[in-house]
Amino acid sequence: MLSTPADGTRLRILTWLAELGTAERGLTADDVAGRLGVPRPAAVSHLRLLTSLGLLRATPGDGGGPRYLRDEIRVAEVTRLFEKGW
Repeated sequence: MLSTPADGTRLRILTWLAELGTAERGLTADDVAGRLGVPRPAAVSHLRLLTSLGLLRATPGDGGGPRYLRDEIRVAEVTRLFEKGW
């Protein structure tokens, strides 16, 4: 699920959310849409899927919708599963 679509969009979102500065404040759907160059609804779909997988958590934003942060514990769990070849 993470590598679909084939261009690695969801992996890029997870990578951005690990960057210094972004990791602390998170990203909004508008931030993701702007960085990806896609419509906001497409960004929201990616963020919702990552949230439903437990890889992101949504926190209240400052009027522009939720801010998304990585759930580092869940990301580590999934990473371990992939390393085991599951």
